[in-house]
Amino acid sequence: MPVANVLKKSITMPEIRKKAKNLGMTAGKMKKAELIHAIQQAEGYTACFGRSNGQCAYTDCCFIKDCLKTNL
Repeated sequence: MPVANVLKKSITMPEIRKKAKNLGMTAGKMKKAELIHAIQQAEGYTACFGRSNGQCAYTDCCFIKDCLKTNL
């Protein structure tokens, strides 16, 4: 997927919670970054959200828009 298409839309917390629920996870009171890291691990990926320093090779990631703006 081209980067331009990916960067158009941020993923919302309701969408993140739905994704977690579809993976059999309970979001509870997790913060956004914690929940995204848990989702990434559940999907077999590195929990890298917010740790990219503005650059990421995973342009097909549904979290990329927020990831590139976040610095953890």
